[in-house]
Amino acid sequence: MAPRTTPPPRSGLVVHQPLRRRHCAGCRRGPLSLLVVEDGAPRCLDCADLSHLVFLPRGDTALTRRAREESALSAVVVRFNRRRGRYERQGVLVEEEALDRAERRCLADAEARRRRRVRDARRRAAEDERFTDAFAAEIRRLFPGCPAERARAVAAHASVRGSGRVGRSAAGRALSEGAVISAVVASVRHLDTPYDRLLMGGVPRHEARRRIAAAVETVPAGWSETRLDSAG
Repeated sequence: MAPRTTPPPRSGLVVHQPLRRRHCAGCRRGPLSLLVVEDGAPRCLDCADLSHLVFLPRGDTALTRRAREESALSAVVVRFNRRRGRYERQGVLVEEEALDRAERRCLADAEARRRRRVRDARRRAAEDERFTDAFAAEIRRLFPGCPAERARAVAAHASVRGSGRVGRSAAGRALSEGAVISAVVASVRHLDTPYDRLLMGGVPRHEARRRIAAAVETVPAGWSETRLDSAG
């Protein structure tokens, strides 16, 4: 029994990309790269009155849809896949003017999307700036002795969007005291102690943290003393 094959799509006009050399049954020209089957016989696009159409390969769904919407006459281009036993769409034939209009519509949409991305980026940047300011202010509240530029740097580092750092956590977004202290401690660990050098020297992380534990406590404590002095 011969294998079943999926027939070509029946909606609208169908044009074939032949797998073997075919000649037009009307004008005898060939071999044909595209043909229409009429009454079982191949016809070239000239004989089928479709030669004024242009080929739009598959791949851009929005452009294809709009080109067919704009075109008074269009055809689906298919090719038979022997391995899969079915016809597969290769693109469409549409009027050239219709394709031009469709391309302009897609370009307009692309420009609109680009402008929206720019606006969204500016909005996110403004939100991030406000949050960084708030985070830095909370650092200064908890650690009044921390230099303003250091507090700002800690806040900016901790709150980078998409970083997964403490400033982007739920606690960080809520400016919880624990999250703010964690950000400060992390900054001190990396900038005010030999922690990074110890890691680069092969010291295990837990041992490196043990060695610098006193310094990690001393620096934030010194920044906190100003608040205690003021309270006294």
